[in-house]
Amino acid sequence: MTIIFSKKCEYGLQACLYLAAINTGAVIPSGEIAKQLKIPKEFISKILQSLTTSGLIYSKKGKLGGFSLAKDPSKIKLIDIVTAIDGLQLFEKCVLGFPNCSPDTPCPVHDKWGELRTKAYQMLTDETLDAFTEKTLRKIKNL
Repeated sequence: MTIIFSKKCEYGLQACLYLAAINTGAVIPSGEIAKQLKIPKEFISKILQSLTTSGLIYSKKGKLGGFSLAKDPSKIKLIDIVTAIDGLQLFEKCVLGFPNCSPDTPCPVHDKWGELRTKAYQMLTDETLDAFTEKTLRKIKNL
């Protein structure tokens, strides 16, 4: 169940975590990424292309083509991926969609959501892909 991120963003995070975890430096075909993560190939290909445009992923075309991280995993923060796919509106807009929600005119969950939003943003800003290598590999084995 998606609560915070779009499905596209979830898959983008998974793909980047996967590329960081295998960390071979080689380009990995989108079909292999899709197979390992149980994601539809066409969908992951589009996501990886958008991450390529943002400079987070490197793309090589052709029969031996595929994708790899464009930077060292220790240099890619989770927030970079979220920003590239979903943007930062999640951290700026009212979670209930009320217009003009603010500390002066709060929605019913403004204060509680604000605490969670701040913690989520801080975690995404602090953590880099390399911090989750082992957990990612364990999760993939269990898919």
